[in-house]
Amino acid sequence: MRLQMHAVRFTADQSLLDFIQAKLDKLDTFHDRIISGEVFLRLEGADSNKVKEKIVEVRLMIPGKEIFVKEHDKSFESATDRVMDVLKDKLVRFKQKRSDISSPAIAEVTSRVEAEDEVFEPDEL
Repeated sequence: MRLQMHAVRFTADQSLLDFIQAKLDKLDTFHDRIISGEVFLRLEGADSNKVKEKIVEVRLMIPGKEIFVKEHDKSFESATDRVMDVLKDKLVRFKQKRSDISSPAIAEVTSRVEAEDEVFEPDEL
């Protein structure tokens, strides 16, 4: 998956970026048509000298929909884990919803094709 990462008003460590990339690459098992994604890393309270919480925002683009999740925690790693849990649920629900919508149409077309196959009998040579 093509992933762009943005650290807002600070420089993120490469190990943190690799951790987030590895975690989000696992989302391909839940939905195989993820086009791209954006990750925003923010520090809450960065204006003052005390950083209260760390915020991870993820935007995934899939055909027909854009999924956005925002979570915060004491560390970026734990916030990423929370984002992953929410994204898994959203991707599974979206995929299930798509298959529920398309399945009656697919069943109708399949039955029509099977009926045509029964009627058509090729001549023997």
